[in-house]
Amino acid sequence: MFELRPYRRMNEVSYNPFREMEELERQFFSEPFGSFFRSGDIAEFKTDITDDGENFMLEADLPGFDKKDIHLDISENTLTINAERHSECEQKDKKDKYVRVERSYGKYSRQFDVSSVNTDEIKAKYENGVLKLTMPKKQEKVPEAKHLEIE
Repeated sequence: MFELRPYRRMNEVSYNPFREMEELERQFFSEPFGSFFRSGDIAEFKTDITDDGENFMLEADLPGFDKKDIHLDISENTLTINAERHSECEQKDKKDKYVRVERSYGKYSRQFDVSSVNTDEIKAKYENGVLKLTMPKKQEKVPEAKHLEIE
């Protein structure tokens, strides 16, 4: 058998002066902010959280960041990871030398609930673009059984 395909005459291309405007309108209304909030961009860095029984392990992909530009803050029961990357093309000397700039720059942040974590013993390590947090679980206090005497 053979596959049926629509037949198009290649040499007959009709000119539509509004084609580019229609395409621009379609792109704008389907994605009004462009790639600023598209998933897959660095606006929200990706994380994996695993449970090994005694600890939660959080791994966050932060490629291209310097260790000094990553900040971890705990307030009440919320862990906040902030990372900031500066642009080299912002420097006046280099600004005119760039032909194309596609890498993202700016501030990025994620928050996590750590109510079941012993926050005093969290350990953080950053290497090869991956932030690794070892977060020990809080020990659950088992209520003691009591025996009451009847008077």
